[in-house]
Amino acid sequence: MAEKTEKQDLAWRAIGGLAGLVTAWAARKAIGFAWEKTTGKKPPVDNESLDISLGEAIGYAVVMGVGMQVAQIVVARTAKKRYNAWKAVRDTAKEVSA
Repeated sequence: MAEKTEKQDLAWRAIGGLAGLVTAWAARKAIGFAWEKTTGKKPPVDNESLDISLGEAIGYAVVMGVGMQVAQIVVARTAKKRYNAWKAVRDTAKEVSA
């Protein structure tokens, strides 16, 4: 039984890791697009550059940090709910067939 749980945990880690990578990429693109539409400027690439104002650099860092974290939380919770639902259906099907 412990081996079965370890395989399920490994599957969840793989799914969670992949979901995290995709989410980070998509959130960065979406936040960058929203920043550009809102401010009319490209998102700052180098926050240490003196060509970018301190307020803009901090503002972008805050927006990006909050946006990325919110996206990660939403996707992780949704993925976990879906995985648990799939696992429950699969386990029920195994019990019925046994």
